[in-house]
Amino acid sequence: MKHASCAALCATMLSPCAWAQTAATTPDVATLPTVVIQATQATDLARQDLEAEQALTPGAVTLVDGESLRQRSVTSLADLLRYVPGVWAASGSTGDSAFLSSRGSNLDATNYDGNGIKLLVDGLPVTAADGNNHNRQIDPLSASHATVARGANALTYGASTLGGAIDFTTPTARDGARNELLLQGGSHGQWQGRVTLGGTSGDLDGLLTAETRRADGYRRHHRQERTGFYANGGLQINNAVQTRFYASTIDNQQQLPGVLTRQQWQDDPSQAEAAAVAGHYRYNVKSWRLANKTVWDIDADRKLSVGVSVENQQLYHPIVYAPPFFSLLIDTRQRTLGSTVRYQQRMGAHDLLLGLNLARTTVDGGNYSYTPGGAQTLSAAVDNRADNLELFAMDRWRFAPNWTAVYGAQLVSTSREIVSAGLQGDYNAVNPRAGLIRQLTPTTQLFANVSRVYEAPTLYELEDETPGASRGTLLKAMRGTVFEVGTRGQHALSPRNHWHWDLAVYHTRLRNEILSQDDPRAPGTSLSINADGTVHAGIEALVGGSFALGEGGRYRAEPTLNITVNHFRFRDDPTYGNRVLPAAPKFVLRGEVLVRHASGFFFGPTFDIVSSRYADFGNTYQVDAYALWGLRAGWNGKDWEVFAEARNLADKKYVSQFSVRNVAAPNAAILTPGEPRSLYVGARLKF
Repeated sequence: MKHASCAALCATMLSPCAWAQTAATTPDVATLPTVVIQATQATDLARQDLEAEQALTPGAVTLVDGESLRQRSVTSLADLLRYVPGVWAASGSTGDSAFLSSRGSNLDATNYDGNGIKLLVDGLPVTAADGNNHNRQIDPLSASHATVARGANALTYGASTLGGAIDFTTPTARDGARNELLLQGGSHGQWQGRVTLGGTSGDLDGLLTAETRRADGYRRHHRQERTGFYANGGLQINNAVQTRFYASTIDNQQQLPGVLTRQQWQDDPSQAEAAAVAGHYRYNVKSWRLANKTVWDIDADRKLSVGVSVENQQLYHPIVYAPPFFSLLIDTRQRTLGSTVRYQQRMGAHDLLLGLNLARTTVDGGNYSYTPGGAQTLSAAVDNRADNLELFAMDRWRFAPNWTAVYGAQLVSTSREIVSAGLQGDYNAVNPRAGLIRQLTPTTQLFANVSRVYEAPTLYELEDETPGASRGTLLKAMRGTVFEVGTRGQHALSPRNHWHWDLAVYHTRLRNEILSQDDPRAPGTSLSINADGTVHAGIEALVGGSFALGEGGRYRAEPTLNITVNHFRFRDDPTYGNRVLPAAPKFVLRGEVLVRHASGFFFGPTFDIVSSRYADFGNTYQVDAYALWGLRAGWNGKDWEVFAEARNLADKKYVSQFSVRNVAAPNAAILTPGEPRSLYVGARLKF
């Protein structure tokens, strides 16, 4: 009965509700494009392009509106992805990082490697050539939109990973981005400020954002200090060609509070792991990135875009301290050079896309044993390399009224080399895809697809492989087939009442899934294996609406409900049988019910319901389910807005994320506590 009230609220929200988008009520997530579009600003045109891309994908794609993120506290990707179904995002170990899993990707040594989802900024990959997102940081408030293509629906980005891809579109002065000042602060000593300035002059435009963030954290030894600069400048060479340069730099200094046993978590979730304090665990990253993207609109039916990027990340990461037996400090530099080419052409009923991604990543430095503030002794040199080529082609064929066939394939050729260990491997595959879209009404679709997913091991997984080179074998690439059906759209119940939905059901059978577990002999490091067979299946739904309250129409109720149901299991595995895969919950419900007034004022409750999860492959250690509730309120004016957000008002103890073991002992130190009762406020001034 403890979740009865939340369950009743969810059931109420699943009934057909209304949805109407106004200038003051931009939702976090959009579905199909509206039938009548009157806005003509460049920002609206950019959004229309993203919505059109979503409508031509026969699978799950979610759009997140960056404007709506300013109406609540957002410091990490977990906050940004709150209303994206199918994605399990959990924060807690560092100030702005998050553990991400999409459709069951990365269900292993959490918060270490971060593979399974391809990340892009303005269509240019920022994920390393080997597929890892290790110590990569993206500022969510620097995105005007984010496009989340789950699973094989990321083919338009050249990705075939299990989790798909997320593309962050940054604002530009040419697209109408305004100057703004944003201030936020609240519990646990957190505050952040950012200022954006930009403008246009003839064929030139530029935009610069400077941000700083400070937080003490809700646990001991959890302090963060971060600064960042983001800039882009464009040149309209002629009516057909435009080029844009991007530059960013981030300096993040982050203490790590470590992990707790279950008893420690129950006694005092705010405490830090003793070793984390003694070893002064940190996650310090300095990074910079330069990129260029040039677009040539050859004519009304043909477009060519070419992009290049270079990125450098310096990681200083003391993570294990157990003298005199073992200590670990990772001090490495990761450099990635990438390029992309995309050619689009419309030919009658066909819409053809050809693409090429090239990337090379090198990692050098070393792993050290160390004494905090004292000597460092090299224990293993790091000299790793990865090359990646993705060639993809897709056709969208409108072969009959209201019918579109979408088909294509990706060719991937990638290599990995661990110089210090003498390991080298090449991975090659062709991954086809075929789908169908049925347009039932101008705003309602049915879709289905069958696709191949493929993912080679990262450099970190190869390094951590067991038994690895001792048997003369390397980890195999993960591959499988996914079937998906779904529907999305919006429907008017009356002139003032609308509702919208986005539903996908998928089933994936994998071979050689790469799984990692925390090494109990050296906490903070992992061991990797290939599982014989696994199943990843689920239901992903986003339901929302907007409906008038009373006769005057000045008040509207706007509910949003994100529903994710997961079925991730081994399949007749000789070791694990049909046990449940760890880390991801069986179901997640996240939602809110906002009441908005025509003046711009809004308020309402938020809630999270998360089922239990296993922390080991043996299914012997279960992390409890939890339910949280909070409140949001704010007021939007023409050139300003303010908000307040309260989280976990019942101050419930819960586990946000954890390390995964093969078989976890009852007293294993693997738990990361979630955020306690917290209050945040913010304001934005546009000028």
